[in-house]
Amino acid sequence: MLRQTLAALLLTATALPALAGKANDTLIYASDSEPENVSPYHNSAREGVILARNAWDTLIYRDPDSGEYKPMLATAWTWIDPVTLDLTIREGVTFHNGDAFSPEDVAFTFNYVLTPEARTVTKGNVDWMKSTEVTGPHTVRIHLKAPFPAALEYLAGPTPIFPAAYFKKVGLDGFAKAPVGTGPYKIVSVDSGRGVKLARFEQYWTSSPIAKPKIGKVEFRVIPDGDSRMAELVTGGIDWIWRVPSDQADQLKSAPGITVLSAETMRVGFLQFDALGRAMEKSPLKDPRVRQAISYAIDRKAMVDNIVRGGSRVMNAACFIGQVGCVDTGVTRYAYDPAKAKALLKEAGYPDGFDIDLAAYRERDYAEAVIGYLRAVGIKARLNYLRYAAFRDALRAGKVSIGFQTWGSFSINDVSAFTGVYFRGGEEDLAKDPQVIAALQAGDTGIDPEARKAKYNEALKRIAAEAYALPMFSYPSNYAFTQDLNFTAQPDEVPRFYAASWK
Repeated sequence: MLRQTLAALLLTATALPALAGKANDTLIYASDSEPENVSPYHNSAREGVILARNAWDTLIYRDPDSGEYKPMLATAWTWIDPVTLDLTIREGVTFHNGDAFSPEDVAFTFNYVLTPEARTVTKGNVDWMKSTEVTGPHTVRIHLKAPFPAALEYLAGPTPIFPAAYFKKVGLDGFAKAPVGTGPYKIVSVDSGRGVKLARFEQYWTSSPIAKPKIGKVEFRVIPDGDSRMAELVTGGIDWIWRVPSDQADQLKSAPGITVLSAETMRVGFLQFDALGRAMEKSPLKDPRVRQAISYAIDRKAMVDNIVRGGSRVMNAACFIGQVGCVDTGVTRYAYDPAKAKALLKEAGYPDGFDIDLAAYRERDYAEAVIGYLRAVGIKARLNYLRYAAFRDALRAGKVSIGFQTWGSFSINDVSAFTGVYFRGGEEDLAKDPQVIAALQAGDTGIDPEARKAKYNEALKRIAAEAYALPMFSYPSNYAFTQDLNFTAQPDEVPRFYAASWK
């Protein structure tokens, strides 16, 4: 719709009243989906990560520019031994509801999310911990299950702290409706299916490594249709959008009052194959030759050059190449070779191809391009396009044959946050390969950095050789926002609205 009417919108945009922005000190941003639960431990959507980083604090802060770890809710930390971490907890911090922050909140949060009744969605972010105990008026001790060199990275990312007394009072359902943190913004309303409203936390602690926000209010809106998001931006209804397709980003560069910014992110798109054959009877995907054929059938470079664009790169290992431990040396490369794909299919007993389902939850045009490549070698794939939560649940239940996945690693700069999620024997692992699992576990718990890399490389080479997944490409993010806004993009794909300001 909008591709035909953009010119008319641009002509009328300046005459329309501003519904968002500088005039009423409200930054309105929009995305195509929402977390099924605002609680940071109970969703794995990128939209949930954004809310978490703006409304909750963590024990440690990693400076996005320098990579340096700095004190946040913890003022100091000391390794007693490889599986025991002591932390000093900051005094004088309050939660959004006025409760005082204390070591009890830290111990409650980490112990709670490890319990089965917590129904933690992001288990991989916390299951390296065994337990947490309060050791003094201002100290806690975290006991690890095994050595985990990436512990500080996780404590600086997907491990925010809940208010123990409030959470125990309202429970998970109540917390999802009225969440409470200590972060720079407080969530003032959650409207399922529509969005979330936040306001600057005026009592935010002054010694935080991030400053009190300059913008008073932030509002997240769910607008599923990309053309509608673009129209809202052009006509002043919203201030900021992202994941803008390259063709729309090109159009928006000529729109008055709009800034377009492109940057590569840590997010990687990949195809994941049901190697165990749970999703369909006599699944062809149980044969590695079929999985390899699919990998050869797809022209990833052409997709990067013509569809994705914006600084995207083809990925060969099942991780983001910039992450600590992501090594693609010796990893099988699947160059575009449809003739080889057809030969492998014939060798596997499928000279005429077969019918199969392919599930996806975002970038429908990318999934449709993959389906076109598969059709060219005789594989007739049917697209099952779902909301993310439904996609994830279907994949975990063994009901997805081929899943078009994307993963941003919760912005954790360690390979354990990517490869381990999908190949270390957990709910997302569709291969359950004992060799891969053992190598990843050894890498995750290894103390020596070079030994870790060697184990990860062993796992990544086997994943590629067996074609348990086909890494596709890194994701760029095209941001478009009102020219009244000062906004800086980071490679970790976390929009830090608390650091934004009006011009």
